[in-house]
Amino acid sequence: MEAFNYFNYFTEIEEYFWRKRGAHLLVSPLDWAIVETWQKAGIPLAAVLKGIDRAFESWSRSRRAAGGRQLKSLAYCVDAVLDAAEEAREAAVGTGPEAATRASAEPFSRDEIRKYVERNAARLRDAASHIRETRGAMATRLDEAAKRLDDVLPLLDSPGALNLEDLERRMTVLEEKLAATLAADADEEALLEIRREMDRSLAAYRRKMSADQLALLERQYTQKRLFERFGVPRLSLFYLT
Repeated sequence: MEAFNYFNYFTEIEEYFWRKRGAHLLVSPLDWAIVETWQKAGIPLAAVLKGIDRAFESWSRSRRAAGGRQLKSLAYCVDAVLDAAEEAREAAVGTGPEAATRASAEPFSRDEIRKYVERNAARLRDAASHIRETRGAMATRLDEAAKRLDDVLPLLDSPGALNLEDLERRMTVLEEKLAATLAADADEEALLEIRREMDRSLAAYRRKMSADQLALLERQYTQKRLFERFGVPRLSLFYLT
């Protein structure tokens, strides 16, 4: 598990889930939101994959599997992943430095990161241009975020090792500010539409999740849909691939 790229969190989970299902299907918006909640909670990739394994084992013994039904969503894996994460935390006592060393390695070239940052700055400016006449305040904030990305580029030319942890921190803070802007400026009808879609997707799984799990999942789902609705890119290095 240690060989997995720390920043390939999303693609590793997506591809692993595809392999377990035996079908290369698009992961749903709900599934992506679930992965985001795991990433935000700091659940190690190895624990997620172990939890998925256990969930599929449990599913294989269920009546639904006996009836020919497939496990279709990562939502079924939530409990198993959380259990595996708790086991990982207990096992990781005293191993912090090693984990930190793996997380701070450079999995991407500086050229890859530069292209990613430049592409996201361009997408922010493009999104701003599309809404400037109708949402001037939001457009201004998107332009400001693009400028903050421009300011990151000189860091990639600095000598010595690149501090990816600090760069990721910068990207995350900027992304969170964008999320707050989109949520504040989105019209009520758009938020209502997202809420209806989310409720339909979660209907079969609400009883299996705690209030805290649901609250985090709902926030990530809404955030994801708002970013998509306004054409705003995700900035975290977890989305680089």
